[in-house]
Formats: sequence, structure tokens, C-alpha cells
Amino acid sequence: MLSVSDSDQFNQLMRNATTWWIIAAIMLALDLYVYQALKTVTSNASDKTRMTIQVVFWIISALTILTVVTFPYLMSLQTSKIFRNYVFAILVGLFFAKLLASVFFAADDLRRVAVWLIGKLSRDAAGSGVGAGQAIPRSTFFSWLGLGMGTTLFGTLIYGFGNKYNYQVKKVKLGFPDLPAAFNGLRIVHISDIHSGSFQNKQAVEHGIDMILQEKPDMILFTGDLVNDRADEMKDYLDVFGRLKAPMGVYSTLGNHDYGDYVAWPSKEEKNKNLDQLKKVHADMGWRLLMNEHILFEREGAQIALLGIENWGAKGNFPKYGKMELAYPGTEQAPFKLLMSHDPSHWDAEVRVKYPDINLMLAGHTHGMQFGVENPYFRWSPVQWMYKQWAGLYAEGEQKLYINRGFGFIGYPGRVGILPEITVIQLERK
Repeated sequence: MLSVSDSDQFNQLMRNATTWWIIAAIMLALDLYVYQALKTVTSNASDKTRMTIQVVFWIISALTILTVVTFPYLMSLQTSKIFRNYVFAILVGLFFAKLLASVFFAADDLRRVAVWLIGKLSRDAAGSGVGAGQAIPRSTFFSWLGLGMGTTLFGTLIYGFGNKYNYQVKKVKLGFPDLPAAFNGLRIVHISDIHSGSFQNKQAVEHGIDMILQEKPDMILFTGDLVNDRADEMKDYLDVFGRLKAPMGVYSTLGNHDYGDYVAWPSKEEKNKNLDQLKKVHADMGWRLLMNEHILFEREGAQIALLGIENWGAKGNFPKYGKMELAYPGTEQAPFKLLMSHDPSHWDAEVRVKYPDINLMLAGHTHGMQFGVENPYFRWSPVQWMYKQWAGLYAEGEQKLYINRGFGFIGYPGRVGILPEITVIQLERK
């Protein structure tokens, strides 16, 4: 007999199972649709070649669907980091590749319907039924185009697995008329979104830390999401990130993942304990965690202010733990103010509206969705459909926002076009 707690778990499992069965049914429908195009492009191939291609296609499809429907029943799949990081990414990649291909097949089907309607109307006008039963063949061009685009997308996602530790140093010079002369040339390394729970290659991460230290920054600023959910994800990386040192210090804030909001904790006390442990991790590494507060730096009688607030998001129901009303007081007389705030939507929603004297805000959060295109002529990522500012530098008047593309990764274990970033910012007086 099921206990109450067992019954709740079973019901939750079945609800999850129903969802996965629905996903499996959608994937099967996509497979059947793709198969029609596959038959079209292999119609002139030899029987052996055609049979081999079709058998391989259905074996892959069967394995994909079997993995999907067994997922809610096998805890080893749900808890395995390899599954979460790679197998799940491959499943998602296959789904979107087939979905993209189906867009082209659907366009071809619309063409076929249009041709059939035009033909039917022409025959009706002529009073003839000749040719009424003739089928309109699928377009080999559209079939190849859809299969090619889908394969390209999937191949690109697989290729991206090798980019997740391919750290890029981006050097940015930012000029401000309010920057005191004493701080002219100040070098800041900005990193964000470490997501240590996703790491599997400590040596590669250490190389990223070496790259930061080679820049010899005056200060290092981290804008949140140290972990995916749990403080103990940092256990094997305390020594690595503890190496980060700078003459003016290392300062940090919290991101939405740091609060453990995406975990079903046994109790509120356990969740609070996890957050307390994470705060201790920052301290153990020698990082000064700014929780809705500020620090004043002084040189030659001049001051600049560094403010750091907890996560404050204006989009996607992300939490608003940050309190500028606590961090800002005491900075009024500082001519230059730098704000660390994890979520870039905070800039338009509150910072520019209420705090026009915040000269520079540093953020992260978006990762550039770890997928997109960036070159001198064109920038695109799916994340821009949600975030107006999603990567790099933005300016409104004398106020500036810089969004780091993330040091780590989460979900998709790779990077395509949007590589992990170490930002080196040099402040200059205009």
C-alpha cells in the first residue's frame, strides 16, 4: 500500500510521465513527417542504399523515443550529469532539427495544396475531370533543403560541445566624463554565470582562471550564478576560484540560480541553510559578497562607488530580491558609480529610471543563450526575443550597461557562436 508521501510521489511521477509520453508522440509525428522527405530524396538510390538509410533513421528514432518515455521511470537518467549534459542535449537537438526541417516540408505541402486547388479550379472551369486523381509529388528541392537545414542545426549543436571551455577575452575601453582622474585607466575583470554544477573538466576551468590572472586587473567583479542550485557544487572548485586575487579585491553578487529556487527542498530551513553555505563559499574564496550594499574606494582624495545588489529581474518571473534603496544611500557624493546586478532587465526597469547617476552597470544572466551569431555586421541570438539587451555593451546618454556572456554553461553543454567570456574593462576619463 502507498503511504501519503509515496502516493504524492507516484502521482507526480505519472504527471511527469504523461508529459514525456506527449513529447514522445510529438517526436514520432515529426519522425513520420521527416520520413516522407527521406523517401523522396532516396527514391533514385539503389534498393540497398535506400533500405540502409531508412533502417538507420528508424533505429535512431526508436532509441530517441525509448529514452524519452523511460526518462521519468529511471532515476539514474534524471540524476546523471552525463545524461543531463549530453544525452538530453542530443534529444533536444534532434527535436529542434526535425522541427526546423518540418518547416520546409510544410512549405512544400502548402505549395502542393495550392497547385491542387489551382488545377481543380481550372478543371472545373473547363468542365473536365481529366487529371483529377493525379497526385502532386513532393518537391525534391524542398525535401533536400529541409533535411539539409535540420542536419546543419543538429551538427552545429554537436560541434558546440567542444566550445564550452573556449574562453574568450574581450577588452573594452569605456570613457566617462564623471570618472575622477585618479581612477583613470582602472582595469576591471568582469565575469558572470560560473554555474559550477555543470563543470566536468577542472583543468579546462583552471586554464580560464589563468587567463584572468594574466590580465593583472585592479579588481575582479563577479555578477552572480556561482552554482546551478546547490552550494556543494563548488566543493571541487573552491581551490580553483580561490586563486582569483586583485589589488583592490574580488567582489560578487548573487544570481537567480544561487538561491536554490529551482530545487524542491525538504523544508524552508534546508533551502536557507544552502544559501548560508553559498555565502560562506564566497567568503572562503576571499570574495566580498555585496548583498544590497556598497563600497567606496578612495584615491588622492577622490571617490568611486561600487554597488552590488541581489538578483532583480523584470522579465520571465525571475525574482526581485535586490534592493537598490538599501545599496544606494551613502554613494550620493561619489562622482562615479558602478553597479553589479545580475539581470540586465534591471537596467531599463529601474536603474535608468530611478538612478540616472549610475554610470556603469555590469550584468550577466542571459549567456547569449549560448547560441547565436556575432560578427562586426550582424548579431543574433534567440534570447533577444526576450531581452532587449542580451550581450556586450549598451549605452543611453552617459549611462552604460555591459552584459557578460557567461564564464560557464547550463542546460546545453556547449556554445555555438556565443563563446564563454572574460571581460577586461578599462575605465577612462573623457
